[in-house]
Amino acid sequence: MKFTKMHGTGNDYVYVNCFEEKVFEPSKLAIRVSDRHMGIGSDGLILICPSKEADCRMEMYNADGSRGKMCGNGIRCVAKYVYDNGIVPKTHMTVETDSGIKTLDLTVVHDKCKKVKVNMGAAELIAKKVPVLSPNKIAMYEPIEVDGGSYHYTAVSMGNPHAVLFLDDNKELGKYSSDPEENAETGLSSLDNLKIEEIGPKFESHPNFPERINTEFIRVLSHDTIQMRVWERGSGETMACGTGACAAAVAAVLNEKVDRDIPITVKLRGGELVISWDEKRNQVYMTGPAVTVFTGEIDVTEPIG
Repeated sequence: MKFTKMHGTGNDYVYVNCFEEKVFEPSKLAIRVSDRHMGIGSDGLILICPSKEADCRMEMYNADGSRGKMCGNGIRCVAKYVYDNGIVPKTHMTVETDSGIKTLDLTVVHDKCKKVKVNMGAAELIAKKVPVLSPNKIAMYEPIEVDGGSYHYTAVSMGNPHAVLFLDDNKELGKYSSDPEENAETGLSSLDNLKIEEIGPKFESHPNFPERINTEFIRVLSHDTIQMRVWERGSGETMACGTGACAAAVAAVLNEKVDRDIPITVKLRGGELVISWDEKRNQVYMTGPAVTVFTGEIDVTEPIG
């Protein structure tokens, strides 16, 4: 099977051109190719397919084989792939996803796509539609008990469900610090010291989140800049999450952590994304890079054990 390894701000996937390739049992294939020791190594698998409703269609699978409805970093790479390979020779295109059809605008340099702006659609704030279990219509600054600690989060869906936690509102995250000088009383002085591999799974599998949850941990740096780390359901910590960056920016505006009506820079482990929320129209726009790492072939008939 021919494949292309691509990443958007460090969020890497294995991409397969299903205009030419046939993929059987993609959930099992996703687990195989994602393995960083006995596979290719990635956060998951994305299939680029024909569409009857858009210029192309993407199917996204997490590293554990579960199906994802949308991937913000992945859709930018899909746009780059179909443009660079002449499948969709447009700088304004549409891509069908499990969360609807998205429109994208490409920045092209020397006949190669370098950057993509995606209309990610509406931010869903109604708790039962995210979905999260809440007595409130909107889960904003929502209290929750996790692993014996009390926290507050804001729930947003961008096609995938997200719980956004701000460090300055959640001092108990200090107990998950890798720095011995940080504790539950003082909170985290640095997001980099968060033991996300310990707290992330506890949020992901919490019973308040019936479809599991992606969790963003946020430090506000200025009136237009936030820092983010993310624990994604089905994949663990990733270098970036496009839908998560959108959800974090929306939550930051709602909680008055940043200014309204301006682009928000989201600093991730793999780079930066710029998020704009047109609050009146409830449309979220994400701009970021798309990078091809390498192409190759993998024998999917060979046992990996």
